[in-house]
Amino acid sequence: MQNHSSGLKLESWLVTAGRSAEPGAPLNVPPIPASNFILGQGRSYARTDSTPTWEALEEIVGGLEGGHAVAFASGMAAVAAVFDQLAAGALVAIPDDCYQGVAGLAMAGAARGRWSVQRIALTDTAGWQQACAEADLIWLESPSNPLLTVADLAAICAAPRKPGAIVAVDNTFATPLNQQPLAFGATVSVQSATKFIGGHSDLLAGIVTTRDETLWRQLQRTRALTGATPGTLEAFLAVRGARTLAIRLERAQRNALTLAQRLEQHPLVTRVRYPGLPSHPTYAVAKRVLKGFGTIISFDVRGDATVADAVCRNVRLIRHATSLGAVESTIERRAAIAGQEHLPPPLLRLSVGIEDGDDLWEDLDNAIRAAN
Repeated sequence: MQNHSSGLKLESWLVTAGRSAEPGAPLNVPPIPASNFILGQGRSYARTDSTPTWEALEEIVGGLEGGHAVAFASGMAAVAAVFDQLAAGALVAIPDDCYQGVAGLAMAGAARGRWSVQRIALTDTAGWQQACAEADLIWLESPSNPLLTVADLAAICAAPRKPGAIVAVDNTFATPLNQQPLAFGATVSVQSATKFIGGHSDLLAGIVTTRDETLWRQLQRTRALTGATPGTLEAFLAVRGARTLAIRLERAQRNALTLAQRLEQHPLVTRVRYPGLPSHPTYAVAKRVLKGFGTIISFDVRGDATVADAVCRNVRLIRHATSLGAVESTIERRAAIAGQEHLPPPLLRLSVGIEDGDDLWEDLDNAIRAAN
């Protein structure tokens, strides 16, 4: 896969993008903790203009996604900026399996009369194609969180859409290395850089990327007006983390496939969801739209919520923590999270890291058996 502007493969772009070519400049873009600048030329105030540290992050991710990127203070700040583009009375379509933060934002706006919300199963491609013709914002999350359903983005993004409609794809789970929403025809690609871009559980950031220059400028204006700017240290850490995304993803995906295959044969596991398993309901779609199947697995242990909670307490190498996409493996029971109570009580979401795969399996297997 090639970067749209440089001709480099994306793995090379990750390492080289966002750096200065000026002789004597730092090889790595430094954190620049500046709120204001000397007036007269160029920048004046960070909130309205940006800093070189943010711009390096935006150059990297924009190049990965093949568009213009805008960095925000968190993934949800990025999501909110997209929703902020809607006029009063708009129609929003979101998936039935949707990150609880996005669903909460959508329903809160509906409760205040800002827009109305329609929920559609991610597997209902015809329903999404119809939504493209009627809705003002079509919000797709693929693979979904935490059921890992993969939407047929190629078919949905190609559907005729209402003039001015925004087709947004949450690309957090896939990453730009595994999926290119803008290339499919999406208006924006959104991701929580807290996850795979940063990759070390030490920052909050979000990014929106688009090929629509007018929308790009509007998103920048929204960021300035709402003050949803990324912190200097956070942007610096995200740049540093992005450099190793390709090798982290390769290792973690290899681990994830092995663990998913072993979990599927485990006598104390009743269901495994991973897009790379032939048993997964959207495996055929995943093979068409994804370059790799990702690092997230969700599975149901035999028993109830008490058993699942015990698995989380029993792990030693894997950490009982929320979030995902980092070098360390983490696990949590998702139905215990506010807004996710509808999920199966024994469902566990496992974010697979870069540890030794056999060590991960021994830890997980021991934790499951001890819980039962």
